[in-house]
Amino acid sequence: MSGGWNTIESDAGVFTFLLNNLGVQNVQFEELLTLEPEALAELYPVYGVIFLFKYPTDTPYTSTDKPLDGSFDRDAAERLWFAAQTIQNACGTQALLSVLMNRDSSEVDIGTQLQDFKEFTLALPPEFRGEALSNSELIRGVHNSFARSSPFVDETQRQGGEAEDAFHFVAYTPIDGTLYELDGLQPAPISHGPCTTEDFPTKVIEVLQRRIARYDMSEIRFNLMAMVRDRRVTAREIGDSEMLAREERKRRDWQFENALRRHNFVGFAGAVLKGVVDMKLKQGDGAYDKWIEEAKAKTRQRLESRKKGGGGEDVEMEG
Repeated sequence: MSGGWNTIESDAGVFTFLLNNLGVQNVQFEELLTLEPEALAELYPVYGVIFLFKYPTDTPYTSTDKPLDGSFDRDAAERLWFAAQTIQNACGTQALLSVLMNRDSSEVDIGTQLQDFKEFTLALPPEFRGEALSNSELIRGVHNSFARSSPFVDETQRQGGEAEDAFHFVAYTPIDGTLYELDGLQPAPISHGPCTTEDFPTKVIEVLQRRIARYDMSEIRFNLMAMVRDRRVTAREIGDSEMLAREERKRRDWQFENALRRHNFVGFAGAVLKGVVDMKLKQGDGAYDKWIEEAKAKTRQRLESRKKGGGGEDVEMEG
C-alpha cells in the first residue's frame, strides 16, 4: 500500500469496522438491495445513506450555478460539517464522515478522537476541512487498513492503457429538517427540500431514483448502504434472540472477510498449482495435457459468452 489513500470496497462489513476502528460506538452499515422506502424504514433509526455510482467522465459533473437536482445551500456549508474532497480515493470515508459528523451527540457516540477532529475542523472553511481530513493520520491509517492487498499493482500509479471506469461516493442525511446531499466534489451542500427523520426513507429514495434515471438503462453499477444503529442493540432491546444470533454471526463473517482483504494469496495459489501439476504428471497417460486442454476450452467458452453479453464475471466497484 502507498503512503496516500487507497481504494476501499463498497461493503457493509468494511464500513462498519472502519467506524469501529475510528472509535464510533453502536453504529453499523447495512447494504440495501432494493430502492423500496420500506426496506430502509425497517432499519430505523437511520442516520443517513451513502451512495456509490459511476462517475460521469463524458459530461461536466459540477456546476457553480445549479446542481442537476436540488439547490445549493451555500450558507449550510459553514454551519454543517461539509468538506471539499481534496484527494483521490478518500470519497468513501469522506461520505461516511459526512453523515457521522452531522449527527447529534445524543444520537451517536463518535468517540473522543473524532469529536476532537470535528470540533477543530468545524471552525475551518470546507476546503480546509478537506485538507485536514486528507492529512489526518488516524483517519487515513484506518481507511488504508481496509484496502485490498495487491502484490502486483499500486493503484495510485496507473499509467497509460485503457481508461477504467471511476466510481464516487456521496452522502444523504436529514439535518435540521432538511434533506442534504453532501458531495465533496460539489461547491456546497445540496438541499433536496424539507425532510424529517420519519420522512427520510421516502424522500431519499425519490432523490436516488431520479439520479439513477439519468443513466442509461444498461447501467446497473450502483450501491447503496445505510448508516444505522447497531442492529444487535435493537435485538437486545426487543428481546429477539434469533435476530441477535443472526447479527452476531454477520459480524463474525465480516471480521473474517476483512482479515482476508489484508492478505494476498499468491504464494498459496502457487503452491496449490504446483501440487496439482505434480499430481497430474504422476497420473501419466496424458493426464496433464488433457487437463491443460480442458482448461483452455473452458476459458474460450467464458470469453465467447462474455462477447455475446452473457457476463461471466462480477464487476467490483470501489471508490
